[in-house]
Amino acid sequence: MFLIALSPILWLAVALCVLHMQPHKACLLALLLSAVVGIGLYDMTTIHAFQAFLEGVALACWPILLVIIAAIFTYNLSEYTKGMEGIKKMLTSVSNDRRVLILLIGWGFGGFMEGMAGFGTAIAIPASMLVGIGVNPILAASVCLVANSVPTAYGSIGIPLVTLGNVTGTDATTLATYTCLQLAPLSFLCPFIMTLVAGGSFKALKGMTTICLGAALGFLIPELAVALTMGPELAVVAGSIGSMAAIVACAKMFPVNDPAYAMPAHEDEAPLTTGDAIKAWLPFILIFVFLLATSKLIPAIHDPLNLIKSSVLIYDGEGGTPYTFTWVATPGVLIFLAAFIGGSKQGASFGEMLNVLKTTVVNLRFTIVTIISVIATAKVMGYAGMTHEIAEAAVAATGTAYPCIAAFIGSIGTFITGSATSSCVLFGKLQTEAAMAIGATPAAQAWIAAANATGACAGKMISIQSIAIAVAAIQVQGADGKLLAFAAKVYAPFIIIMGLIVYFGQTLVG
Repeated sequence: MFLIALSPILWLAVALCVLHMQPHKACLLALLLSAVVGIGLYDMTTIHAFQAFLEGVALACWPILLVIIAAIFTYNLSEYTKGMEGIKKMLTSVSNDRRVLILLIGWGFGGFMEGMAGFGTAIAIPASMLVGIGVNPILAASVCLVANSVPTAYGSIGIPLVTLGNVTGTDATTLATYTCLQLAPLSFLCPFIMTLVAGGSFKALKGMTTICLGAALGFLIPELAVALTMGPELAVVAGSIGSMAAIVACAKMFPVNDPAYAMPAHEDEAPLTTGDAIKAWLPFILIFVFLLATSKLIPAIHDPLNLIKSSVLIYDGEGGTPYTFTWVATPGVLIFLAAFIGGSKQGASFGEMLNVLKTTVVNLRFTIVTIISVIATAKVMGYAGMTHEIAEAAVAATGTAYPCIAAFIGSIGTFITGSATSSCVLFGKLQTEAAMAIGATPAAQAWIAAANATGACAGKMISIQSIAIAVAAIQVQGADGKLLAFAAKVYAPFIIIMGLIVYFGQTLVG
């Protein structure tokens, strides 16, 4: 039954990597397979399978697709208004070296977008920006997939870890601290890996060691400090801002001038005025302001806005709970608001902005089908009991060595759903139950629970949803298999390292 439960995941791997099938078709077939298995072998009724599908559609559309469309619309609108030209000029003024810009935009700015919005924005916007300044599209998507791995646990103002705390009954600040410690080696290595990918060999590290070190420590130290003292909400935001500041400082103090990695010079070398710079960045500044103002950190705004919601019971079987549509205080709505205000200030009419939005949605049509299919598949597998059986089989097979695969379990959840939050919902309780079953202390139980979020970060790299977002951002159809094959090569050592950290670390915390 384990392999049968795993069949939709196995099918996706074969369809994308071996058969090179178009992702929206492969995912639709995975959805059909999950429904057939759920109804035929897991005693799921046809009605419940359809309800699970509908709940998946609801989750995919609101908030996930809403955020993705809003994020890519923001970028496209900035391109239309020429605001992105100003941003590109400012970023390239830091350095003309491709490796530095990949770190600044993919690692620093990408981490910032993950911490503020999540739901794919950390891949969509930085990848689009890198392509816009002349980086090869496949390279841009590859480095952003790597960069997005580490911040995922703290995405969208810490939602995955807050959710994990609620599911397991563990203090969110403890989880945030443990997750940061487990991810520390990877946080340190990521800038170096991105530089290697950017250059295609170890020669790419020449002259970049100081900048990579600054990018790593500038991220890790503020993140750990905030996680330890304040919890998960702003940990990655603080880390990404620290990282961007460190990259800029190191690039200015220790400039690199390797012609092999030089970007084409900007046609207009006239410096931007302060007013032009603010106007160019305005949509992204507003995204930061709106998301921060409506976060839990400002209850006076957050609490009233979160009352504007509707709850609907879509799946009425065992384990079903009302699905809540939050109509205002959700990242997609706020990003759209920021984009329309910013676009207006940049000179676009309302009609022009609607045309850009229409073009964006049309270009994303296959991505929309892919993401709906993936999320719906996850819901069917979850309610049928297939997902839980996958995890239980892993627990039964490992016994006291379970902590070695705790992060792997978390990565499965993110691979299936594309969401670290969903992974924490699916497997968070299982992690603590498994930890109790092997006699772990309360501190070690929290450590193993945190491994679910840690593993979710690795799973984000190979998530079909993430890859679909990356392909949409770089607008290279058919690149899904190539990106998945690349991400898998990074994922494998990441998840092995995480397993060792969790296994040996449980003794230290316990």
